[in-house]
Amino acid sequence: MTLVATAIDAMTAEIYQAARALGSATELNLSRATSRAWAAPLQSPGIWSSNRVARLVRAADGWLAVNPPRQSDLEMVPAWLECTPVTDPWRSITRIARRSPSADMVARARLLGMPVSRVGEIRAADWRPLTRPFGRASRRPGPPRPRVVDLTSLWAGPLCGRILADNGGVVTKIESSSRPDVMRDGAPAFFDELNGDKTLLTLDFQRAADHERLREALDSADVVITSARPRAFDQLGLSPERVFHTNPTLVWVAITGHGWTGEAANWVGFGDDTAAAGDLVRRTRSGAPRFAGDALSDPLTGLAAAYGAMRALAEGGGVLIDAAMSRTSAGAVSVFARGRAAP
Repeated sequence: MTLVATAIDAMTAEIYQAARALGSATELNLSRATSRAWAAPLQSPGIWSSNRVARLVRAADGWLAVNPPRQSDLEMVPAWLECTPVTDPWRSITRIARRSPSADMVARARLLGMPVSRVGEIRAADWRPLTRPFGRASRRPGPPRPRVVDLTSLWAGPLCGRILADNGGVVTKIESSSRPDVMRDGAPAFFDELNGDKTLLTLDFQRAADHERLREALDSADVVITSARPRAFDQLGLSPERVFHTNPTLVWVAITGHGWTGEAANWVGFGDDTAAAGDLVRRTRSGAPRFAGDALSDPLTGLAAAYGAMRALAEGGGVLIDAAMSRTSAGAVSVFARGRAAP
């Protein structure tokens, strides 16, 4: 998709300029990190996503992007549709959606924690992430070799960490022993592409000693990258308020499906459904949406998050970078469909 290629090139150029302010600029070659086609068995996207997990479904008044990557999502279909147990979930989804308002379908799905969006429901003027003050800025820019803790999985967050590593960051990727990065086994070559230059560490967050190691890592980091929703950190006793109290010049890069604050902070989102939410789709002659690529909001958000992290470091930190995948996709559509960079 030309828009996406243009976006990746322009965003990479802006990352380079942001890195120059830290004295750590490196020419980036991200072709293998911003596409999984070489590392995973993908098919041409259309009404189905490239990995054949997500599907676009017509509702009574629009289109939905339904993306159930976990078996538990499919098991919740009867509760979502308010119907009896089903043997063919997709047949039931497409049948019931055709006579149901899209807003109702999405609202019920989100209450259940299912990744479902209305196509084009998010609008944004820019792809750059929001900056939310939490701590206090240092009087000087962050170090050219920042200490980075990467707590993310899948694609967007690890890509952000990879870019920071390429620009001199000392990156430690910490995985939960109970919930390791599924990309490690699902696409091992791609996992290595995103994480090969990081120190890898596995901790059991429920063990007191490992929880303390995690807390100490956050307290001493210059940057932390996360991809969980806020409540996960509240449950661990590691909310931004707590972490910034101890580490006030930290840059916390929060990658989420739909944002860090408000009702949207509880919504689940992945690469394909959040891209559709931001209207990052192609259209048929009749105007029906089709997936335009593979989980497009993942690489775009990874780039946007890395840009936000470097800008924040150059400005002294003390902020949370709110990099929402749906908002990044919507902003990319808004900016690059016009053929210009936003101011």
